[in-house]
Amino acid sequence: MKTIKVSVVTPDGPVYESDVEMVSTKAQSGELGILPGHIPMVAPLAIGTVRLKKEASTDLVAVTGGFLEVRPDKVTVLAQSAERGTDIDVARAEAAKQRAERRLQDKDANTDVRRAELALQRAMNRLKVTGRI
Repeated sequence: MKTIKVSVVTPDGPVYESDVEMVSTKAQSGELGILPGHIPMVAPLAIGTVRLKKEASTDLVAVTGGFLEVRPDKVTVLAQSAERGTDIDVARAEAAKQRAERRLQDKDANTDVRRAELALQRAMNRLKVTGRI
């Protein structure tokens, strides 16, 4: 089976590098699936999961925005932040989820609702990647 080289990179450095059979992720315009030989493109990413299929397994990486650059032989994910499922601190993600939910339930005038919604999305995504939800 043909493969494509994938790199997931953040400002702090590389998070994931491997040759995979397929990359699927959520861009701001919708779900994308990339196979080897895909046409070149650049797409802004939404908060979501990058699924990397190779052989009989699928690796998951939680990303918080950024860009996806596709070339026929390589995919680069330039993310604001990214974590492999095995690297996520589940207790910390649960605490962040609960904090965000509390902020959204409290109708405090000082609450930045959009910021709380994004925090909740990030926490839910991290928990989804670990298989907790």
